[in-house]
Amino acid sequence: MQSNRIPRRDWLVGTGASLLTLAASAKAGAAPAQPQAQKSSVAEDADRARRMQWWHEARFGMFIHWGLYSVLGRHEWVMENEGIPVTDYEQLAKRFQPKPNAARAWAKLAKQAGQKYMVMTSKHHEGFCNFDTKLTNYCAPKQGPGRDLVREYVEAARAEGLRFGFYYSLMDWHHPDGALCATNEDARKRFVEYTHGLIRELMTNYGKVDVLWYDVSWPLDARGWESERMNKMVFELQPDIIVNNRNALPGDFSTPEQEIVADQRGRAWESCMTLNESWGYQHADDDWKTPKTIVRNLVYCAHDAGNYLLNIGPKPDGSIPEESVRILTEVGRWTSRNAESIHTQDRCQPHRSNYAGFTRKGNTLYMHVYFWPGETVALSGLKTGVKSARLLASGQQVKFQQDRFRVRFTGLPSEAPDRPVTTIAIECESEPLQDTDFVRRERPRNTV
Repeated sequence: MQSNRIPRRDWLVGTGASLLTLAASAKAGAAPAQPQAQKSSVAEDADRARRMQWWHEARFGMFIHWGLYSVLGRHEWVMENEGIPVTDYEQLAKRFQPKPNAARAWAKLAKQAGQKYMVMTSKHHEGFCNFDTKLTNYCAPKQGPGRDLVREYVEAARAEGLRFGFYYSLMDWHHPDGALCATNEDARKRFVEYTHGLIRELMTNYGKVDVLWYDVSWPLDARGWESERMNKMVFELQPDIIVNNRNALPGDFSTPEQEIVADQRGRAWESCMTLNESWGYQHADDDWKTPKTIVRNLVYCAHDAGNYLLNIGPKPDGSIPEESVRILTEVGRWTSRNAESIHTQDRCQPHRSNYAGFTRKGNTLYMHVYFWPGETVALSGLKTGVKSARLLASGQQVKFQQDRFRVRFTGLPSEAPDRPVTTIAIECESEPLQDTDFVRRERPRNTV
């Protein structure tokens, strides 16, 4: 990952609009002949919707940043930020000796936390490959670990029934052509073939792969990386895979970093965030997000049909920092009780409350109360009738009163019945929509 936020890339047309087009065509009967380019676009959008169905339902994933930088424990950008010479940094490869099958604990924690997929660094900016490769000796099996760390990760994810993907940094601080490729055509050709070769190995040697997560296209553009050819190879080898937008092509989904920003044009998106302020292991970084913050971020992402990819930075031996375990364990207790409110493909229109957030599945509105107000919880401007309500974690029925301007849920406990967030499932007569401007305009006012 970059040390600063990565600007968002160009967008493709969202799959939702394409599916609506397909549905309309089916209703109207056979459509007139289309230009070949338009046919291809419709087919590509339909294929993208097929490949991404599981991902949209998953909503919550685990990111893992692990490499030679973990040995130093001073952030994953330590090589560049501290100006460490390549020959000095290479020595870390001998000191990197993680315990066997450390990834099993990652996968178990991810499953316990309610995360449905994992994405691990196969090669970060430092250039060290965590997988077995024929293209360089700067890889885990030929250095300190003495084995394929990516294979251990793949086996761990599969053992827990999780989908998995590979992070791959195009930028490379170690390869002699990693910067020279920007100004020397022979170096560019060598480095592009090396890069494509490593990606080919990742797409060939581990069975079915669910996600390819490119990062940092510096110093080349899509033409320089030959990204069209790169993606074509990836899809030929892995026809069900999804790819992100960081090889300078739009890809299947966008990747806001360290912020939650939904794409305004309906494009699929995934917000990646750290648990503290570092991606790789940083032993002095104690700025941890609380479990409540993690749950709120997950709700914010699900509200706008986005995913939340939350990072851990294992220690050099592969163990997970204790605070990461504590936070994700508490988050997992919440997701185990409230999973149905998160794992949904539906976008949610209601959003106005000073103490709650919202998600939706069909006609069910989930009101996630962050700051419990007491015995009554109220929602302004709901424009559809409420049929029933219940506390999601316990199933306990909740009484309610509804008029034109608000719904009041009454008889609730004075203290929040669930931690760190209490969710009320509200069954509505139709898709829940909210209009607080209507309340402002139409609510009766007294004379002065």
